[in-house]
Amino acid sequence: MKKMKSLLVAIAIILGATSFVNAQKTAHIDTQALIEAMPETKSAQNELERVRKTYEAEISSMLRELQSKYTLYESEANTKTEDENRKRAEELQSAERKIGEYRQNASTDLQKKEGDLFSPLFDKAKKAIEKVAKEKGIQYVLDATPGSGLIVADGEDLLVAVKRELGI
Repeated sequence: MKKMKSLLVAIAIILGATSFVNAQKTAHIDTQALIEAMPETKSAQNELERVRKTYEAEISSMLRELQSKYTLYESEANTKTEDENRKRAEELQSAERKIGEYRQNASTDLQKKEGDLFSPLFDKAKKAIEKVAKEKGIQYVLDATPGSGLIVADGEDLLVAVKRELGI
């Protein structure tokens, strides 16, 4: 009898949980597609590319200068003293370190710049998603971006409605 009561309670809990989950209105949206469709994305990508090219040009210039010094020092090595050659080698190593540090700083700066440029876009998209979901009475919105973990997307797709909300 006690087992029967436990079984009935377990069934009631499962049915209650199932009906609760089913009562929740869910939808999905491919946030990556939404961000890519936003007009601001193109200008953010262009700005990021401009900054990246600036860093690449500076690094290339630094490498050319280093190569020129290396070639000069190598051609003059036989005419210089051992002490001068050692100082020149140290100078070349120092220049290589500076280039490495510059590359690292450029990479860090690019990541920060990307965050600065795209964070407002993500915020804008999120607010639009929240607004559309609220208007439609949707309580849960899942990200349907490929690779996000969403396996089945039979619910309502909010992409069109959110694009309309953003005017795109």
